[in-house]
Amino acid sequence: MLVLWDLFRAFFTIGALTFGGGYAMLPMLEREIVQKRKWATQEDLLNYFAIGQCTPGIIAVNTATFVGHKTKGFWGSIVATLGVVAPSIIIITVIAMVLENFMDIAWVQNAFAGIRVAVCALITASVIKLVKTNVKEYWHIALAVVAFVVVAFVKLSPVYVVVGCAVLSFIFGKREAKA
Repeated sequence: MLVLWDLFRAFFTIGALTFGGGYAMLPMLEREIVQKRKWATQEDLLNYFAIGQCTPGIIAVNTATFVGHKTKGFWGSIVATLGVVAPSIIIITVIAMVLENFMDIAWVQNAFAGIRVAVCALITASVIKLVKTNVKEYWHIALAVVAFVVVAFVKLSPVYVVVGCAVLSFIFGKREAKA
């Protein structure tokens, strides 16, 4: 039981003090998990981190789950995962409670309007960058346009669109390889 509490505490600390995404947490993981507590070797940690990047979800959560599982099995994975996400849940809940009291103030509403515009700009910039690096053939352009129309206007689940694009790319890619 003590190891489970240590797992929770270690990952709670990592979750609370890591800013900047999964890569920023690697030095903390190394110090806390490898050097201090010896729950994993350096090689194990890098393998967990690499697998965490390749699997769906947040790198921090995936890595915590792997380390917890290695340390204490199923319950270790649950406790470590809860530990790494708990700080974010607490912080977001507090912010939501505080913001609710101020949402009717005009300057707060204006600030959020500006934030929404900035987020749209950031997403647009990301889309442009993705298009420049990934859409290289004419059929890629057609596939991207069709995928956009299907998601935006037909309201088909993005999961089906991603799977459909993967299948079509596989078919077209095989056809190009034969030519």
